[in-house]
Amino acid sequence: MKSNTTTKNRADNASYNAFTKALSAGKIGSFYIFHGQERYLLEGCLKRLRAMLCPDGLDSFNYKRFDGKTLSPEELEDAIDTLPAFADRTLIEIHDHDIFKSAHKERLCEIFSDLPDYVCILFLYSTIAYKPDGRKKVDKEILKYASVIKFDVQEQNKLVGWIVRHFHDAGKKISKSDAEYIASVTGGLMTTLNGEIEKAAAYAKAEYVTRKDIDAVVTPILDAVAFRLVDAIVSKDNAGALRLLDELLQMREEPHKLVYLISLRMRQLLAARVFIETNHGSSELMKICDIRFDFIARNLMSTAKNTTLAYCREAVLLCSAAALELNSTAEPESRLIELVVKLAYI
Repeated sequence: MKSNTTTKNRADNASYNAFTKALSAGKIGSFYIFHGQERYLLEGCLKRLRAMLCPDGLDSFNYKRFDGKTLSPEELEDAIDTLPAFADRTLIEIHDHDIFKSAHKERLCEIFSDLPDYVCILFLYSTIAYKPDGRKKVDKEILKYASVIKFDVQEQNKLVGWIVRHFHDAGKKISKSDAEYIASVTGGLMTTLNGEIEKAAAYAKAEYVTRKDIDAVVTPILDAVAFRLVDAIVSKDNAGALRLLDELLQMREEPHKLVYLISLRMRQLLAARVFIETNHGSSELMKICDIRFDFIARNLMSTAKNTTLAYCREAVLLCSAAALELNSTAEPESRLIELVVKLAYI
């Protein structure tokens, strides 16, 4: 059984896979929109596209770049109307212009509807969110003309394979389980993983990079530290829980956010415990909790085996009470610490 999350991941990656396949075949369209959190893949495709359309470099006559904050329809039309010199195509890049909130959206739609074959227009959403409104006719019309490429976290098998290959390129080996572990503590983004793999490979003395090596040098994302804190609490590792709480406090994150993450993990553990009680597996847990990777779901199920349904229910209630009280307390950090202590002694 495939979870909805797995199906969604594949759907999100479909546009990227189709685009890279077209690039490899030398087929380049006239109008693209690039967006998504996986900057590593986005930058890689952008580099390939530039190399194919502007082989003489980005200072050539056939490459034009605009700052979306100042772009006008007239500037865009002038760039489109300028024929390429000694080349077949002109690449026009527009960075961080929200087409769907533009005051000139209707005019832009007219431009997109009649693009000449010699241009390739690329809108890149880097620092702004990509949020077309499917209820608006003009937004739907624009999307008819555009090829929208989403660069998202890769499917688990592809990501793990990529991690293994990158460690190999750095002269090291890593097991599948430890490759999954470094993906989980970094959030699974190649953009982040690229630097963290270099650090772990440089630190490791043996042929294989181990979890101990990863923990020594890799910087975990906030979610990963908060989830490890909950796992330590459930496992009755109070010393480890206090160490992780101190690590979270040193990150200077808002207590509200930390309570939210602890609450999220406790809700996930409650779901996992329910599934254990009812003889359901990790694939169902991925679906109900919207978990991207099955190794994270497996770890949740493993942690949930160390607790009880009654504990999980009480923990969720404690988290809810703490979240409510944070809105009225003058010392939110103290309330966070109190929550962790209560969870440890249920």
